Amino acid sequence: MQIQDLPYPDPGVPDARSGPRFLWWLFRNQLGGQLRSLIWGLLHFGSISMIPFCVGLAVQAVVEHSGSRLALAGGLLGLCCVGNAVGETFLHRSAVTNWITAAARVQQLLARKAALLGSALTRRVAAGEVVAVSTGDVEKIGWFVEAFSRFTAAVLTLVLVCVGLVVYEPSLGVVVAVGLPVLALAVLPLLPRATRRADFQREKAGRATELASDTVAGLRVLRGIGGEELFLDRYRGASQEVRHAAVRSARMWSLISAIQVLLPGLLLIAVVWYGVNLARDGRIGVGELVAVYSSVMILTYPLRHFEEIAMAYSFSRPSARRAARVLALERATDTEGILAAEVPTGDLYDPATGLLAPAGRLTAVVCGDPDAAGVLAERLGGHPSEQSTSVLLGGVALDDLPLDSARTAVLVQDKDPVLLSGTLRELLDVPASGEVGAEEALAAAQCEDVLAALAQGSLGAEDAMDARITERGRSLSGGQRQRLALARSLMTDPEVLVLDEPTSAVDSHTEARIAVGVRELREGRTTVVFTSSPLLLDRADRVVLVHEGEVTAVGVHRELVRKDPRYRAVVTRETAEEAALNGARDGALNDLHQLEEIEEIEAIEKIEEVEETA
Repeated sequence: MQIQDLPYPDPGVPDARSGPRFLWWLFRNQLGGQLRSLIWGLLHFGSISMIPFCVGLAVQAVVEHSGSRLALAGGLLGLCCVGNAVGETFLHRSAVTNWITAAARVQQLLARKAALLGSALTRRVAAGEVVAVSTGDVEKIGWFVEAFSRFTAAVLTLVLVCVGLVVYEPSLGVVVAVGLPVLALAVLPLLPRATRRADFQREKAGRATELASDTVAGLRVLRGIGGEELFLDRYRGASQEVRHAAVRSARMWSLISAIQVLLPGLLLIAVVWYGVNLARDGRIGVGELVAVYSSVMILTYPLRHFEEIAMAYSFSRPSARRAARVLALERATDTEGILAAEVPTGDLYDPATGLLAPAGRLTAVVCGDPDAAGVLAERLGGHPSEQSTSVLLGGVALDDLPLDSARTAVLVQDKDPVLLSGTLRELLDVPASGEVGAEEALAAAQCEDVLAALAQGSLGAEDAMDARITERGRSLSGGQRQRLALARSLMTDPEVLVLDEPTSAVDSHTEARIAVGVRELREGRTTVVFTSSPLLLDRADRVVLVHEGEVTAVGVHRELVRKDPRYRAVVTRETAEEAALNGARDGALNDLHQLEEIEEIEAIEKIEEVEETA
């Protein structure tokens, strides 16, 4: 796989049982790139390691006044320099390719999982963790994947050089062969502590990222209540905790780096001292001493890759664990391998609350808790929580359907829909049944003034459909964004349409016209609207009150307002005092009606007595 071939046609099915298993799965899926990187790494490190032998050969040739051996040494040195240049160039190229392709594979897997889970993803995993996994973590995972082949090349080079030194000069070669493994393994006792500190730093960084995303998302509300300074102080505190954790982690890694410099220096001193004594006794030549000394000095370069692989694994292990945790998430029922099924029709039923939305009718749902309404709307869309059962459509559980079939059957528009940047025509270019056109959907959502505003604000757009919408629709008001999102949902014309507070940002006159438009356009289709607006409730065929997680009242709006105090309190925003007063008034009216009935009965009885007497 090359960079120009990205994205992958199929990123594969990851082994998400643990972080190390996920890293190993990534490595196995890049064997070709890893082998290329290993070959170029061997050429690079091998060429560098051969330079000391060439230098030693040249020195010995000068000592012995041998011109032919000096020329041979020069030629070998030139070949080593060429091999070093070529190997380093293509090693860097292959390593970066492995890094980018590994990161791209992880990003594709995360994007596919996010599309599979939809809104359920952020209910199972914190938003800050999702951001951390999809940004910084993929780079750290890619770092370890590409560093592994370079580390393997460095290890093989060290082994070959040690064997070569033992063969070339046994007296000094044994010292180097014993000392290098000690140098390579000397930092192992420090790695667990360094890894724990790195994990702690990642945990603090993830918490800070989550806090920052929550603060940015609610900044408008915070400014309204004057709470932005409080949240900013919390973020400053979290940021300082990240800084302190990073400093403690850096101290440990600096200690490891210092050991990686100190121990090779001590080995070099030992080799020089022992080699000088051997040369003084005439047991080795000057060129051999120079070759061994230069080899030890140059081998500190591949030794650095031991430190790098330790850091890469320490940083990538928690990142891989977080990525594996996200990739291991599944829908309540595993639908993998199920063939595309026919989209079911019929009543929509939620066993958890007892909510029933009859097929082909407009059902309005009233919840006293807006958060509970959002969770119920997501469940109706086929995203149940881990503790709840699946919603049934025509007696078929949505979780038993393939994802495409479930999304074709039920569409949920949440209370804060997102508008992507682009033209209005592109915004409405969504999978649809074809039964509802763009003009009909826009008219039903009362978007006439929105079209006029878009056409006026977009230069060179004669047709409002070609007018551009800025990112997330920020150039539009909240009500305009809400109506365009409603039009987009109406245009898809799903079997079941679930709308969560679709008119919360529009005025009452527009809301009344939207209620009429939605009812007429969705005639004969199942529609569920979560709302507390009397204008929408009065147009519904059926109104359901959900209180504390279960259906407590079913009827029509005017009947429920008159008979159900809890429904009236939610819809009319009735206070406790008003509820008590209305309850007393209703009780008095009932008593009055009962008294009138008693008096009427007594009057009839008296008339009957008079008639019997006569």
